[in-house]
Amino acid sequence: MRQVLRAAGVVLVVVVLVPVLVLTGLLWALQRRLVYFPDDGPVPAAADVVAGGRDVRLTTADGLELGAWWVPAPSADAPTVLVAGGNGGSRVLRAPLARALSVAGLGVLLFDYRGYGGNPGSPSEAGLALDVRAARSHLLGAGVRPDRLLYLGESLGCAVVTELAVEHPPAGLVLRSPFVDLAAAGSGRYPHLPVRQLLRDRYPVARQIAEVTVPTTVVHGSGDTVVPPAQSRQVAHAAGRLHRLVEVPGAEHGDAVLTDGELLVDAVVELVALVVP
Repeated sequence: MRQVLRAAGVVLVVVVLVPVLVLTGLLWALQRRLVYFPDDGPVPAAADVVAGGRDVRLTTADGLELGAWWVPAPSADAPTVLVAGGNGGSRVLRAPLARALSVAGLGVLLFDYRGYGGNPGSPSEAGLALDVRAARSHLLGAGVRPDRLLYLGESLGCAVVTELAVEHPPAGLVLRSPFVDLAAAGSGRYPHLPVRQLLRDRYPVARQIAEVTVPTTVVHGSGDTVVPPAQSRQVAHAAGRLHRLVEVPGAEHGDAVLTDGELLVDAVVELVALVVP
């Protein structure tokens, strides 16, 4: 009888454990498909989308060529905003933001990460770090002064520009809907999975923002169900030099008021007035 029970126990363990191991293996192998949602199709010409826009190519340190739209500032002394998008779509979705910032008298660079907007490569934390550095290098090479350059990150892009700001401080930093780190963001969406143990990409925003020495504005919506408002507030409180926390009542993650609305643009313009002489 004991042998029968022991055998039954072994079978039960196998029945339970094997599917778990298979699922864990699939999650490990395919996890980036749950993080990055690129629109990899072609994009229109910059001039067809944003007045004064130019199509430019960025070259990364690992040899990739990435597409970007550059709207030069109206004068050599006017500030420029480097925009890092979120984990979905392409720069086409950020065109209204570029138009709004340009109307406000600012230069703008919208770029697509590797694997987005028809670009070669596949996205990863290390890869996106190279991509945003290529964007910054392009602007500096085009004559944009570091003390006239601001970074603006959207959701996942907050992690991208925060990491860049630690190594290459801008004049000012704007984070729209930042999360604490990718594991914290993922755990909320996949509460029954060992997200923190499985993740390859970490994006430790709250830890890195403490090392950023430039004035930082955080904008988020109180109704955000993608990045919980508490996480954005935690990032703001961790900031090494928080200038302002802007909470938009009731706003969801993708609402226009957060993506390109007046409150967001005003927050950028107000920070520009603070940091640019």
